[in-house]
Amino acid sequence: MLTLLHQTLCPHSRFVRLILGEYGQEPQLIEERPWERHEDFLKLNPAGSLPVLIEEGQPPVPGASIIAEYLDETRGAEQGEARLLPISISQRVEVRRLMAWFNERFFDDVSGPLVGEREFKRHMTVEQGGGPPDSSALRAARHNIRYHLAYIGWLVQTRDWLAGERLSYADLAAAAHLSAADYLGEVPWTDNDAAKHWYARVKSRPSFRALLTDTVAGMLPSKHYANLDF
Repeated sequence: MLTLLHQTLCPHSRFVRLILGEYGQEPQLIEERPWERHEDFLKLNPAGSLPVLIEEGQPPVPGASIIAEYLDETRGAEQGEARLLPISISQRVEVRRLMAWFNERFFDDVSGPLVGEREFKRHMTVEQGGGPPDSSALRAARHNIRYHLAYIGWLVQTRDWLAGERLSYADLAAAAHLSAADYLGEVPWTDNDAAKHWYARVKSRPSFRALLTDTVAGMLPSKHYANLDF
């Protein structure tokens, strides 16, 4: 039995949910507010960040990239051609490079500020960092997303998927972060048709269905969020 501690709009949590969906795993989902720093949660992950995967008989697995590696080691070999981290050394390097790009760079530039300012701060006290959104942080994120969309568009014009010929962790990481921004209506899809068409392909996969039914209290998704054809 797998349990995932997550937040609905947390991009890193969404990445892990997509991996689990691709591998046919249905974890128990438990919402956690890491800014409240509950003692029991900090025992599982002293860093106080999401997501955290719990599997019976195993130590807690903290962090999206570590969870991705854990799932590859424990379930990847069973997937055959559908394995999300390829066998080839060079391909694994490229998948890991792009996974890090989206989980770190895109998160710092775009999805982290957008979700943090527009969603998480609504639930925080002033002492926890809550308050009105920082308009300068939002402006920067809205500027930065155009650069990242252009990069995604360039990648998929030269490859079948972001990291090569097959769907991989790279695609799921990018789509997870974009999905959080898209829920908020913050993705300028008209900027890049190639990126938009690639996202539609990922968005149409069965693993994405649960994300498309997500709702956040007090904040409706963008009108096209769950529309497979935009």
